[in-house]
Amino acid sequence: MTPDQLIELKSNPVLRAHLVKFIALECFRNSTLEDLHTGISPSSKTGDYSDVKVVTPYGEIPWNNLSRLNDDEMKELMIDVVNRTDRYLGAILVTKKGADVVETLKTFDPVAKWNDPE
Repeated sequence: MTPDQLIELKSNPVLRAHLVKFIALECFRNSTLEDLHTGISPSSKTGDYSDVKVVTPYGEIPWNNLSRLNDDEMKELMIDVVNRTDRYLGAILVTKKGADVVETLKTFDPVAKWNDPE
């Protein structure tokens, strides 16, 4: 990334939003989160999941009180996200490809369907 591109990122909220969403896609969405996201999701007649329970050998857990990730899964996810973010930022800040990505993001939002940052 060039010094001019860094200045533009500072002053161009649209470019910054494109980059932030792209980083979230590459470093979080496409991480081990995908493995944790697989499986069957429950349906809810009420719409707020107050009618959904998980049955365990030790009793029922209301869906809204259920932890979706255990400590080991959370640790694995965060290690993966940190490593992906480190590699991504290293590539974006140091390599020619990073400068090319920034130039592309000026006119293209690769995750346009996502909300922009608030």
